[in-house]
Amino acid sequence: MAGNRPETRADGVDLSQPPQESSPPPNPPPLAKGQLYGGASRPQPKKSCRHRRGCCCRCCLWTTVALLVLLLIVAAAASFYVLYRPHRPTFTVTSLRVSYINITSSSSTLSSKFDLTVSARNPNSKLVHICSPISVSVLSADGVVDLGDATIPSFVHGKKNTTVLKTSIASNGQQVDSGSASTLKSGLKSKSGLALKIRLDTKVKGGGLKTTRVGIRVTCGGIRATAPAAGKSAATASTGNAKCKIDTRIGIWNWTP
Repeated sequence: MAGNRPETRADGVDLSQPPQESSPPPNPPPLAKGQLYGGASRPQPKKSCRHRRGCCCRCCLWTTVALLVLLLIVAAAASFYVLYRPHRPTFTVTSLRVSYINITSSSSTLSSKFDLTVSARNPNSKLVHICSPISVSVLSADGVVDLGDATIPSFVHGKKNTTVLKTSIASNGQQVDSGSASTLKSGLKSKSGLALKIRLDTKVKGGGLKTTRVGIRVTCGGIRATAPAAGKSAATASTGNAKCKIDTRIGIWNWTP
């Protein structure tokens, strides 16, 4: 029937159906950074060279300051050397008397007593030495066994002066290993005697100068000791070949005689 026939437009669109809403178009893709400014990339500003120049200037400044300080130290050391001509003190073992060296085989213990005389000479004509207390040790030649220790009080070493230092060194019931005990016994029984060395540790300061104390270690080797003969109170060790080597903690004294 004509009343039920749907009405249509000339373009074929059914007018009896309600109009359908069209879906919104998709969002466009985000613009690139360069497109935000008219399609051309915005030039990035170059890093300023001012910062680099500032760092170089600071580095040069500190390098110059360090060089100046180093030059001042060298100049002060050279002036001190020219003015005072510093020389190391010298030490000589005058005598070493052995009262006894007893080694107990069962317990490997050592007891000993020595009387030491050392001559210390200050060769400087313009410099006084102030010596701290001296630690004295009598050691086996290899330095393994410590046969006794003592301390010599501090003293002032005058210009061009020789000072005689005396001390008694002892040990009582010191433990030693069996191998060291056997070596000590063999040395005491040998004709040449037991090889010993003496070590002195102290610190020295130049009198009248605002300087720090310089550590000194004196090692005297070439000493031969024997036990006292029966009926004698002490035996005199051989010190004719004794030579003392001095090591200091300041380089300039290691170069001087």
